[in-house]
Amino acid sequence: MPELTPRQLLLCGLALLGLVVLAVLYAGRGDGAVASGAGAAPSLEVRGAGAGGALVVHVAGAVRQPGVYRLRAGARVADAVRRAGGARRRADLSAVNLASELQDGRQVLVPLRAPGGGAAAVAGASAPGVPLDLNTATVDQLDELDGIGPATAQQIVSYREAHGGFGSVEELDQVPGIGETRLAALRDKVRV
Repeated sequence: MPELTPRQLLLCGLALLGLVVLAVLYAGRGDGAVASGAGAAPSLEVRGAGAGGALVVHVAGAVRQPGVYRLRAGARVADAVRRAGGARRRADLSAVNLASELQDGRQVLVPLRAPGGGAAAVAGASAPGVPLDLNTATVDQLDELDGIGPATAQQIVSYREAHGGFGSVEELDQVPGIGETRLAALRDKVRV
């Protein structure tokens, strides 16, 4: 390894000092989040998850600033949506249980309203042949799917509310009463 000149050593030392100063400033911000990318939706990076009664959630979908946020223990879905800049104009907040208590490491997914905005869209209804949206469907709509009874339909809605929505159709296998066979039969009939 070549030896560094005194000037090069001084520049390296200054660069290191600058990084230390930035780290101290970052640590002193207190909100635990750093936005990146000017002009783009902020991508948030969180430190120290779970420390001191805090929890970390991923807020995604129809919010103004999707990202990962640290909130106090006992916070609700409404707090996470507010922390992410609030819901967008076309957000379907009726599909999200805003009163649900947040759980560390979970995602809060705020879906968009279905096109048309009529009563069927608010209820999450699908046109015939169109897959049913897991994040907006009612218990009655889910109950109409082949192989899904009222108890399983309620389990799907309960899971959705507890976890802030479904991130993918494959996440259905986490719902009690839905195994690989039932999931395979539902893949073409549901969407997120």
